[in-house]
Formats: sequence, C-alpha cells, structure tokens
Amino acid sequence: MLSIAERHKYILDKLEKYGFIRITDVADELKVTKVTIRKDVKILESKGLLYKVHGSARLANPHIADRDLMTKSSLNREAKHNIAARAAQLITDNDSIMISAGSTTYALAEEIRNTMPNKSLNVVTPFLKVSALLNEMENIQVEQLGGRVYKKSFATLGESANLSLSNIVCSKFFVGVDGIDPDLGVTTSTIEEAQLSQRMMNASSKTVVLADSSKFGQHGFGRIATLEDIDIIITDSDISPEMRKIVEDAGVELITV
Repeated sequence: MLSIAERHKYILDKLEKYGFIRITDVADELKVTKVTIRKDVKILESKGLLYKVHGSARLANPHIADRDLMTKSSLNREAKHNIAARAAQLITDNDSIMISAGSTTYALAEEIRNTMPNKSLNVVTPFLKVSALLNEMENIQVEQLGGRVYKKSFATLGESANLSLSNIVCSKFFVGVDGIDPDLGVTTSTIEEAQLSQRMMNASSKTVVLADSSKFGQHGFGRIATLEDIDIIITDSDISPEMRKIVEDAGVELITV
C-alpha cells in the first residue's frame, strides 16, 4: 500500500497531467477507499496545491467570473476560428438554426457570412451582433429574440426572449458556454443566459456546444444542461485524453479540430 506522501504525489502528478481528477477514479486506481482520497485532497487543498469541488479536484479554482464579450473575443482566437469553421460544415441549405451569444458563436456567424453566400437559412438568435451581421445577407432570414439587452454579452434576455421561442422549431442550436464539467455539465455566466439556452435547446432537434479546450474543467454560475443532454461538442485538439473519454462515455459526439 502506498504511503501518504506517495498518494499525494500520485494525485498531484495526475492533476499536473490532466488538470483535474475524480476522487472515485483515484481511489479505484490506488485500491484505497474514497474516504482516504477525500482526506488526502483536503490536506492538499489546505496547502493551496489544488481546489476541491463535488467529488473531484482541480489545479485551480474552476469558477469563472462573468466577462464582457470583448475580453472573451481576445482569448484563444485561432481555436475559436477553427471550431467555428467546423461547426459551419454541419449547416445545410434551407436549414433553420439557433445561435447563442458568445465569442465562438460570433465566429460561426462570420464563417456563415464568408463561406455560405448562396445558402438559404433561417437564423434565430438573442445575439444582437449576430443579427446585424447576418441580416446583411439576402438569403438569410433572421429572427431576433426580444427582451432586455444584457450589456456584457449584447444578448437579449428575460421572459420576453423566452416567450419568443414558443412557436419556433429548428434543426440545430449552436451554443457557446463558459464551462464544461464532468459532474456539473455545461454552464454559462448567468442564470438568465442558462435559462434562455435551455429554452433554445428544447426548441431544437440537436444541441451543438462550441467550446475551446480551456473551458473543460471550468464552470459558470448558471447551469444549462448535463453532458448527457448535449448531442455534439466541437473543441480543439488540446482537450485531455481523460476529458475526451468522459465526454464520449456520456454519449456525446466529440469533434476536435
């Protein structure tokens, strides 16, 4: 049986490699009880070496603060462009789609404008910047959801936006998120954004999450859905092998670019 020091080293090495661990997995791997690993994690957390949350541990605090769109747009720009380009390949002529607010979803709108000059589309969105961009195209009909404009995301939110979805059905919902957590699912910064995304999911046949690999292991304040509720996740190739397995085991189609 490993000593306490050896268990702590195993936990920290695994965190260094994957960015997160599940207490149950480590207990099984080391053939000790979950109580033992919980105690180990608590000790390491008290030393500032990790952050414990809901049966798992992270190298850093996974809670994401709400950030404005300009700040988000400056992060991981190449990955977001590649993700958007791959997402656009899922869109067919005469398709009806929904697009949430976010920096990666705006990159998708740019990809639609630049590469689909002849495709006819119906686009439903709460995102004012997407509406303005795609409304320039003659072959695209834009349905702007109503409601109060949230200044940080340039999106309409609230009950008016939710009610606008009552009579709408689309094939795909492309949604940007602030975090993807094995236990908490996909999340965003605010409860109102999460609630609107839930309504958009319900009005669509498939939900496609667009998220660069930095979003895995993080989570925002508002929960959108569990991993099992998601149909497709498109991300970049820096996703860890362990997180890849968790996503695929949840029955989600994972596309990396």
